[in-house]
Amino acid sequence: MSSMILRNGRIIDPSIFLDEVGDVLVVDGTIEQISDIKNPIEGWRVDEIDCDGCIVCPGLIDIHVHFREPSGGKHEETISSGSASAVAGGFTTVCTMPNTTPAMDSPEAIAHVIAIAKSIGLCNVFPTGCATIGRQGETVAPIEDMVAAGAIAITDDGAVVEDANIMEEVLALCKKCNVPFMQHCQDPKTTVGGVMHEGDVQRELGYGSWPRIAEESIVARDIEINNAIGAWWHAQHISSGGTVDLIRNAQGKKIPFTGEASPHHLLLTDEACKTIGVMAKMNPPLREQSDIDAIKAGILDHTIAILATDHAPHPLHSKECSFPEASFGIVGLECALALYAKALIDEGPLDWLQMLKLMTYNPANLIRRQSLGTLRSNSRADISIIDPNYPWTIDSTKFASMGRNCPFDGWKVNCKPIATIYGGKIVHETLGDRLKRCVKV
Repeated sequence: MSSMILRNGRIIDPSIFLDEVGDVLVVDGTIEQISDIKNPIEGWRVDEIDCDGCIVCPGLIDIHVHFREPSGGKHEETISSGSASAVAGGFTTVCTMPNTTPAMDSPEAIAHVIAIAKSIGLCNVFPTGCATIGRQGETVAPIEDMVAAGAIAITDDGAVVEDANIMEEVLALCKKCNVPFMQHCQDPKTTVGGVMHEGDVQRELGYGSWPRIAEESIVARDIEINNAIGAWWHAQHISSGGTVDLIRNAQGKKIPFTGEASPHHLLLTDEACKTIGVMAKMNPPLREQSDIDAIKAGILDHTIAILATDHAPHPLHSKECSFPEASFGIVGLECALALYAKALIDEGPLDWLQMLKLMTYNPANLIRRQSLGTLRSNSRADISIIDPNYPWTIDSTKFASMGRNCPFDGWKVNCKPIATIYGGKIVHETLGDRLKRCVKV
């Protein structure tokens, strides 16, 4: 029998509204108890971690990441490198998007990803399945079969389901299968040639415009379609303040709509396209301070219930070109926690309990995995240990991810996951002398 004691940490578990100092006992990969733990049963071998001054919380969950495997032979993020990046960031569960090569549009593809992730064993990797074959928007994918194979949600992320009739069919199948639909909200008719937010900076730089209405019009359309269906609909990477208002109104009418916010849409405006160039090229684009303020207000009033990185690694050569030609997106897993804390705790309006709810309990609820995102007794020991007073400088060259496309390089931040525990095993740690291994009792 193996055991681990996390000593004297600030235990935060939003699933049970817990925020108190104490110990956590893990036995054979399961959380045994939370209390003042004296000595475990004689004969156990114990790893003890001194968590004084640290937060002990459920393993973080990111419902929106891009691992590029299968990648069509390209040298990009694998499930292995992506998993290593996840645990370095304190995440024990990630949900991968289906815009791979080939696309994840069959039960066999879903099962293949799950098998690879299990063989690696660093964290939960839950794949999403395509809404349409090849993400082409023309033929509905075998949604029921993919869900049976383990697809955690349905999305054509990277592309919108543009046809309203197909969208209606997809939502009905998601409702039947009890899985959320995650929408990439972009009307392609309004973004032809668009590479950044439509506004003063875009006009100054002379780049193609990407207006807010591109996002908002899809949200408004889907609210109307889903009103009669009642599937769980989720807006990915919200960038527009108008989107927050639309979702808030839909929720007021009891339509099951949720949304997520990403670090870059909480900390950067379109001015970054001028100051740092291609590393600020996103899909959807960085917008204005008024949009950041609206997204934060939506987080505070629970309209936006989830934080998700949209971790999107690209080879550097795809960013080392002109702004219009550069790839959209950035990596985010390894610095996300510190950036969320900077945006939402250091600069307000949340405390640690509130923020961690958006990174544990709420995403677990959305993907119907309520056994995750909790420290309840008898639950699986997926745990993050966070030092909330750990100053460090973001350096993408040290990331476990194969991506280096990060606009936050050189930023000084103030908190860090110092250990990630998955199924009772330490899969990533920078604990130093806090860890005492294999103590005989």
